[in-house]
Amino acid sequence: MKSVKRNREGLKTFLDDTFTILDKVLEGSKPELGAHEVGTVEYVGQGIVRVVGLPSAKSEELVRFPGNLLGVVFNIDPKEVGVIMLDESEDLSAGIEVRRTGQVLDVPVGEPLLGRVVDAMGRPLDNQGQVHASQRRPIEREAPAIMDRAPVNVPLQTGLKVVDALIPIGRGQRELILGDRQTGKTAIALDTIINQKDKDVLCIYCAIGKQNSAVAKVIADLHEHQAMEYSIVVVATGEDPPGLQFAAPYAATTIAEYFMEQGRDVLVVYDDLTLHARAYRELSLLLRRPPGREAFPGDIFYIHSRLLERSTHLHEEHGGGSLTALPIVETEAQNISAYIPTNIISITDGQIYLSPDLFQKGILPAVDVGKSVSRVGGKTQLAAYRAVAGDLRLSYSQFEELEAFARFGTRLDEETRKTLERGRRVRAILKQSQYEPIPVPEQIAALVAVTAGIFDDYSEDQIGDAEREVRNAIVQQPPGLWERIQSGDKLSREDYEALVRVARKDLDSGEGEERHANG
Repeated sequence: MKSVKRNREGLKTFLDDTFTILDKVLEGSKPELGAHEVGTVEYVGQGIVRVVGLPSAKSEELVRFPGNLLGVVFNIDPKEVGVIMLDESEDLSAGIEVRRTGQVLDVPVGEPLLGRVVDAMGRPLDNQGQVHASQRRPIEREAPAIMDRAPVNVPLQTGLKVVDALIPIGRGQRELILGDRQTGKTAIALDTIINQKDKDVLCIYCAIGKQNSAVAKVIADLHEHQAMEYSIVVVATGEDPPGLQFAAPYAATTIAEYFMEQGRDVLVVYDDLTLHARAYRELSLLLRRPPGREAFPGDIFYIHSRLLERSTHLHEEHGGGSLTALPIVETEAQNISAYIPTNIISITDGQIYLSPDLFQKGILPAVDVGKSVSRVGGKTQLAAYRAVAGDLRLSYSQFEELEAFARFGTRLDEETRKTLERGRRVRAILKQSQYEPIPVPEQIAALVAVTAGIFDDYSEDQIGDAEREVRNAIVQQPPGLWERIQSGDKLSREDYEALVRVARKDLDSGEGEERHANG
């Protein structure tokens, strides 16, 4: 009996304490009545929903469905609202409630995102916990005003000889990478990201509509080469709703703009905008927007121009940061005059075209120099490149044209034969393996050697080994020349002759040792 009495007293004390705490909580709360617009789902499609009963809904406003599923208002018609889903719509059905949020789609921004893999809404995909960012920003923002922009005057080194020498990119530029499927477009972007290590450039890789396995491979490569330390990966795979694929590049740009406004240099890779355009076409057709050319909606140009116009180099009074864009576009049957490629070519400041013919010949990276151009980067290129590669692009293009005609003739004069032989060695020197970016001074040494004719006595198969010897030789030279090239100083006649002398001496000694070893 005593134990029962003791238990009752303990329970009474517990209840008294609980009610006391509840009274204190309720004293501070002042419930308010408010009006909320609640709509009803009328139709559920693949990635879209049509809703009635939201007369005050605004364009691009977030709406919430049961189960905390989100969508974005896309169409505002007299009798209904078209919503694109940011989450899977399989659990939705006609008749369920929809609530307005009064907000637009935003993403977390800031330092906590570095090294993370997130989706277009900033939700983590890497099993490393929540992203604890102190700020969120809308994914759609106005591009910087013209007067806020500064000239592009600092190079963005890719570590690829053919790009840095012949199609240079500047910080704040928009350089398109386009070519048929499986020609190495993502490889060029990945090498560029890997080359930014210790160069104070933050990198954002945005995967749009890619296969899960392809995205996983890119992330694994970034981890393997210690590039995730300064990188962010924004992912919307082909298995995600088309609404999420559409939002991904805008979210990546918003994340990049935060760092740009802090005075940092940022590189964004959009892989790829062809799939982004297709996702937008899918949404537009499902929402019954009028189709235009190739069934794309009429504003297909605008969705990419408003995205890429956000890439720029800001004036010092606005932080002095830069946002460099490398959009990727896939062509079909080498047709660069198709609808989406020509749209984006007209928006960007140049393009790097990858040829499947060169790829099949084993010339990697398969950059077609004749069809590639950089409309800005030449002004930012380090002075040493201008001295070495000034005539390289023209002579290489002439070689390619001459090579095509030489197939029809059996007898060639001596000068034509020499031009062809030199051109083949230039093409061989521009070959480069993936994941092996080359420092600027070593690139300059290799280009000097080929333009000076030092490799003329070597067969094309021997060029790779000879180039490595020349690069190793320049590394062992006194640091003065290396630092002058790296700092952007002009390559003087003495420096040029010194590079030629080092290359020739090293190769001559290497040949002597080889002959001695073979003797």
